[in-house]
Amino acid sequence: MLDEDVDVTFMVWLTSRATTDLIDGVLAPTELNGDEFAIYSVLTAAPSITPTELARWMAAPPTTVSSYVKRFEARGHVEREPNPDDRRSYRIKLTPAGRRAHRAAAELFVPLRDRVAERLGTQGTDVRAALLTLRTVLDEIRSTP
Repeated sequence: MLDEDVDVTFMVWLTSRATTDLIDGVLAPTELNGDEFAIYSVLTAAPSITPTELARWMAAPPTTVSSYVKRFEARGHVEREPNPDDRRSYRIKLTPAGRRAHRAAAELFVPLRDRVAERLGTQGTDVRAALLTLRTVLDEIRSTP
């Protein structure tokens, strides 16, 4: 068991690693890992999204997003469409094959999500609020030079 005095940022890192390991393990029979499933989930929720919006959501550099987009395109899971708001950029959307891959992964993910929610019980709301607060703080720090 970890000492309660462990720095909160280190605890978040440890929690992130444990979460990634758990989700990747559950999704192993599918085409997607946990990071990809999260991105496909965003693309499922939004009709389309720009790479800049996706980078901001992921807290990732544009080169990372570009790498993901190329990988997803090679699978036939995403397509680019012109951005009507800015002719120089494009929007990304899932193809029907991408939606099928997401659904297959979601079928394995949902029972895990439910188990976590069950184990958290009434603390789930507080944990979610604390994580949202932490993300806001981290985003503020990241945006400050």
